[in-house]
Amino acid sequence: MTLTAGSPLLTLPGAVAGEGIDAGVAAHYGSLYGEQRALAEGHGFVDLSHREVVRISGPDRLTWLHSLTTQFFEGLEPGRWVTALVLSPQGHIEHAFAGVDDGEAFVGHTEPGRATALIGFLERMKFMSRVEISDVTAELAVCWRPSGRYDLVPRDQLAAYAQAAGPAAGLWAFEALRIARGEPRFGIDTDERTIPNEVGWLDGDHEWAAVHMDKGCYRGQETVARVHNLGRPPRRLTLLHLDGSENRLPAPGLPVTLGAEGKVVGAVGSSARHHELGPIALALLKRNVDVAAPLEVDGLPAAQEVVVDPEVGLHFRPRR
Repeated sequence: MTLTAGSPLLTLPGAVAGEGIDAGVAAHYGSLYGEQRALAEGHGFVDLSHREVVRISGPDRLTWLHSLTTQFFEGLEPGRWVTALVLSPQGHIEHAFAGVDDGEAFVGHTEPGRATALIGFLERMKFMSRVEISDVTAELAVCWRPSGRYDLVPRDQLAAYAQAAGPAAGLWAFEALRIARGEPRFGIDTDERTIPNEVGWLDGDHEWAAVHMDKGCYRGQETVARVHNLGRPPRRLTLLHLDGSENRLPAPGLPVTLGAEGKVVGAVGSSARHHELGPIALALLKRNVDVAAPLEVDGLPAAQEVVVDPEVGLHFRPRR
């Protein structure tokens, strides 16, 4: 469901609402870099209550999710958060969600506006499985903590949560740190052709790893396994360090071009101003673009930092 009202935390001092699909929460509370530094130091929380929440209950829920998604759900212990994808038969990412099981139900959250399509897919795949699926966005809100974990908060208790967990940091601070660590955002850093190998969602030591490489068959697995084993994904996610001489950021979807040649070699996704790195962005580039090649996006010169290796089947970067 899409919430018609914004977060109650938009009434906090200094709150400025986001834009587009992020309009329901605060972009910042008056101190973009201060909020980033607080999160980087392990303090505060981020209001992500515009994200949509799905609950899956029933005795078959974990084996059923295991068979449908890229994640290893069988035997998932209560309290452990996981990220999972649903792929097309060709391996393209169709849905992405993160969630936790409490021993009775799995509760996951997805991008604003995406729950209806996710639930529709899941309902079509129930067959004889003993599962029940419901949209609980109106009941539960999502918040993020600097530890990397999410909290599911009863929506009517958000104000009390904020008072206990503060200081509040806005979505701009959250996005800057996410982009800097190379974590893709579904629908912004991905498109309808994206496969998990291209954006670093394979098994790794990061909390957003969404594809478990040691599990049984699932839809789209053949593509993922082939590219992982042979290496060289068609495209690769890269971190762009943008020229900061102009006070602007590129819009998602704008072409990335190859230096003076002007040849289009990819598209930019999300972008932000980082408190240490300056203006940064994530972009999907053609695999064969030289990792040292100077790039340009929306008239802004950009240097690359590798996120997904263009040559080998280890499609994540170690923690820095």
